[in-house]
Amino acid sequence: MTPKRILAVLLIVAGAVILALRGVTYTRERESVEIGNVELAAERKGFIPPAVGVIVLLAGVGLLLLPSRKS
Repeated sequence: MTPKRILAVLLIVAGAVILALRGVTYTRERESVEIGNVELAAERKGFIPPAVGVIVLLAGVGLLLLPSRKS
């Protein structure tokens, strides 16, 4: 398998997972402050919408269907 096909398959799988889960929520920790025995953390949450899954899936299919160049 060529690297192009591997990338295409990975994009298709990632897009399908995002669509199957109806979007993906992620949490990224921003800051953490420790005061004595107490630790305070500010978190930022994000969401990857299903529309991104469709775009990623279509990009993978498009990459897979592109003809390969022969040198």
